[in-house]
Amino acid sequence: MYGDVIVDITHGKLDKVFEYKIPSHLVGECEVGMEVMVPFGPSNRQIKGYVVKVKHTPEYDVDKIKEILEISPDREAIEGRMVALAAWLKEHYGGTMIQALKTVLPIKQRENHKIEKDICLLLNEEEAKARLEILHLKKNQTARTRLLTALLQEPILSYTFATGELKTSKSVIQYFEKEKIVEVVSRQVWRNPVNVKKTRRKEIILTDEQQKALDNFKDNYNKGIHQTYVLHGITGSGKTEIYIEMIKLAIAKGKQAIVMIPEIALTYQTVMRFYNSFGEGISIMNSRLSKGERYDQMMRAKNGRVDVMIGPRSALFTPFPNLGLIIIDEEHESTYKSEQVPRYHVRETAIKRANMEKASVVLGSATPSLEAMYQVRCGKYKLLPLKNRLSHQTLAKVETVDMREELRSGNRSIFSRKLRQLMEEKLENKEQIMLFINRRGFAGFISCRTCGYVVRCKNCDVSLAVHKNKILKCHYCGYEEVRRPTCPECDSKHIGEFKVGTQQIEDLVKSEFVGAKVSRMDMDTTKGKDSHEKILSAFAEGRANVLIGTQMIVKGHDFPGVTLVGVLAADMSLHSGDYHGGERTFQLITQAVGRAGRGDKKGEAVIQTYSPNHYSIIAAAKQDYEEFYLREISYRELLGYPPVENLLAILMTCEEEGHLEIASNYLRNFATMSSEGLKVKIIGPTSPAIGKINNVYRKVFYIKAQDYETLVILKNKMEAYMEINSGFQKVFTQFDFNPVKL
Repeated sequence: MYGDVIVDITHGKLDKVFEYKIPSHLVGECEVGMEVMVPFGPSNRQIKGYVVKVKHTPEYDVDKIKEILEISPDREAIEGRMVALAAWLKEHYGGTMIQALKTVLPIKQRENHKIEKDICLLLNEEEAKARLEILHLKKNQTARTRLLTALLQEPILSYTFATGELKTSKSVIQYFEKEKIVEVVSRQVWRNPVNVKKTRRKEIILTDEQQKALDNFKDNYNKGIHQTYVLHGITGSGKTEIYIEMIKLAIAKGKQAIVMIPEIALTYQTVMRFYNSFGEGISIMNSRLSKGERYDQMMRAKNGRVDVMIGPRSALFTPFPNLGLIIIDEEHESTYKSEQVPRYHVRETAIKRANMEKASVVLGSATPSLEAMYQVRCGKYKLLPLKNRLSHQTLAKVETVDMREELRSGNRSIFSRKLRQLMEEKLENKEQIMLFINRRGFAGFISCRTCGYVVRCKNCDVSLAVHKNKILKCHYCGYEEVRRPTCPECDSKHIGEFKVGTQQIEDLVKSEFVGAKVSRMDMDTTKGKDSHEKILSAFAEGRANVLIGTQMIVKGHDFPGVTLVGVLAADMSLHSGDYHGGERTFQLITQAVGRAGRGDKKGEAVIQTYSPNHYSIIAAAKQDYEEFYLREISYRELLGYPPVENLLAILMTCEEEGHLEIASNYLRNFATMSSEGLKVKIIGPTSPAIGKINNVYRKVFYIKAQDYETLVILKNKMEAYMEINSGFQKVFTQFDFNPVKL
């Protein structure tokens, strides 16, 4: 038997696997994920490595293959499980083992410890007072007197406090050290990115409906039955309270929990809710943390200093030694699908990790993904329904406005007459408003009404977006040019833009509504490290009464003062060009209108649309998930789309268009031959919606199959085929299973 071993993924030259022979006494015991000791290099120095593959046939000369020395006696089970998870990722989502390992072991490189210093008084109280009297008798001893006085009150002072608040110079401290009055002691401190104030938490008594859902989970958990649950609760039904009780149960059994959120914008409010229940046992993981902060959070988790980790995708790979529960909040969100190789989905990966570690998974959402609900209907996941809001609050009153009728009646404003009327009423009554649109900045495109010309990027097959200062910009490659007053094609002056963006709406609200204090939340205003928290806290504290934003404002936030939600251009995501358009539109609108009326006052919502008769908009206005699901799943069944069937997208890119054309056809033909006897359907290859980005050409083809494993087998065959054919070396290929975007 032979094993592929990886020894160090942080060192560029060692960022690959090495083949070793498995000695006979370790055959059967040496498995994927095992930490082993191996001889390495010309000197055969002993180093640690991880087995990433076990096989019967060697790829190199047997006489030159070294032998694994032993399975590491001090190995850590958690790292072995993570390596095994990486092997599963590679198998089911493609890419290399190195890419998979860097996904599940993101913090492999040690960072410098954060060191803080303390000044410790070495004298007893009587001795210190005597020295202080001596200092009083001498001239120019003010700084020394001030420091010693402070040390008498507090025998251990922070070095930072002494040099900052007390304005103590380094020379004064060195003098005290020389005189054996104080000792400066260094200590390691853990960087902790959680910075929330503990507030007084109201004791919430669970409703009968909440208690029933929790009891169903508890009964199985106490019996050691771990499965996947779908907590389907309408907006405002109290899913977070159930999460907290589930986590308390896991912690009581000596386990740790991971709480997944779809994006960083939700971190602030989520942490506040959980911190009041779990205090210092909470930590966060996201891309805005420094390397040192990320490293410390991983080490804190590994050493048992953290009970609950909260964060987007990367939090899933927290190295908890005894993981007992994974909660995926807003599980329907597309951000749970990785856009990097391996293109894994958090949902399936979390379930796999939970199976490996005997943990439970809870998928929570007011609008569950069709994939999750389909598994419920097939009997694979267990449903925990919440059909009522807390305190019997009613859902928002929703009105749908046909913007075509508004235009016919002479209203050319972004705001319908109904929305404008309600905004004026709410502002007059000192209530809060949220306006949602799925655009950013002044994003729009320039087109000529005379000849139809669209101003496009010279590097990419996309229109340039309009920004302030008459700048046109490509959001893919960053290319910019100055806007021209006439059409470059026909010189017509009738060239204009479709301007519906958060920045424009902000300017309009400020100019047209008296008393509006506006906050805007989109990609442009949340680039800073703490920008999300600042915007959300300002709105929560009432320093702003209108919050305008993109998708990030409609996901999971709870603002009791919001009584009106306006959904602008509701059908913008409806015509996105892939089969998720209807589902995404329903989810966004339902989540948006669900932000209204979560406090004491009744909520209202206005949906502005050009497609008022589409079933997703009708169902969202009624907040009727069941109606939407039945219509959407019948559409997926009819066309053979996920989750009814499985879909594999093969995206190929190359700088040479002709070479890419040949390579994509070769791979498609190979897939056709390899799938003989299998029930599959192959579509393409063709150019995707954007055929060229930054001068790199793109081709895609799709394979449909009822069985997911059939697609995995074909993916493995295609990878092997490309490996032995040199023509594919110029082509970058990605495999994307059940993509959320086409």
